[in-house]
Amino acid sequence: MSNKPKIIMPTDEEDAAINRGIAADPDTYEVPGEDFKKMKRLGARGRPRAETPKVQLTVRYDADIVDKFKATGDGWQTRMNDALRDWLQTHRLA
Repeated sequence: MSNKPKIIMPTDEEDAAINRGIAADPDTYEVPGEDFKKMKRLGARGRPRAETPKVQLTVRYDADIVDKFKATGDGWQTRMNDALRDWLQTHRLA
């Protein structure tokens, strides 16, 4: 079974009524092909790229540690990252 919603296409009469409404709207106009070719995107899609992008990986922590960070609310992963960063500043890795 598909979970996709079924698209109900308008009848010819409904389609004609929609097009009449568009034609009657003074704020609506057809963009000429030449103008359309000159158009540029206003902005990039999605989030801006970070200067120092994160690395995605899978890691396992003890449940009690994860629970304590999660209990602090939204942003717990950032706080966990900050805690690791703080630890690295005070400890030397072999």
